[in-house]
Amino acid sequence: MKHHFLLVLFLFLLNNLSAQTSYCGFIDKYPIELVTYSYSDGFVRAFYVYTNYDTPIKSDGHFKNNILTLVEKNIAGKTTATLIFNNYKAESDSLEGTWKDTRTNKELNIRLTKTTNIDYGDSIEWPDKELLQCASVKDKYFKIIISKTKEDFFGKVSGVKIFEKKTDKLLQELKMDCELWGIENVDVDDYNFDGLEDFSVFESSYSGPNTSKLYFLFDPK
Repeated sequence: MKHHFLLVLFLFLLNNLSAQTSYCGFIDKYPIELVTYSYSDGFVRAFYVYTNYDTPIKSDGHFKNNILTLVEKNIAGKTTATLIFNNYKAESDSLEGTWKDTRTNKELNIRLTKTTNIDYGDSIEWPDKELLQCASVKDKYFKIIISKTKEDFFGKVSGVKIFEKKTDKLLQELKMDCELWGIENVDVDDYNFDGLEDFSVFESSYSGPNTSKLYFLFDPK
């Protein structure tokens, strides 16, 4: 039942998908990268990373009355910070906003520049682009490689790159042919119960609630 609900939610969101956008810039003096997935109903899925650490921080939110509000929560689901961008326009090449700690009310300025924009539709196509993923392991993070032809409405995932956190060193690149699942194409778990983090890549959806993934088990050797 859970997988069926997630699939229905995914199909609903994809059908209402407006654009995916990546930004680079600063919260105060700290360099960050922000990735947003905007939908036509105003719902926004997002996460950001401090580029010195490369650990994704989820910050979903909404866009309403020209204000983009993103909410950062801790593992218990309690709001810890908000990111607010006034006079927000999806087509803008730069963003300015405020990061606010909800416990201390401390505020820091945000300044961002658009680096990647991905639109969808039957007549749109684009070559390989890299998209940072929301899942990561302790010392590694992931980017998917996607491309789109006019015949493919959403685009395809042709590979996954694995980078070392902090140094951004490319450790491995895997070729594949998968459907685009957006912010969660890559997932992380201990799939073989050996105490080590593995990862999976969404492969395809089928009729009903059926989906498939590609699983990659970590070998410390």
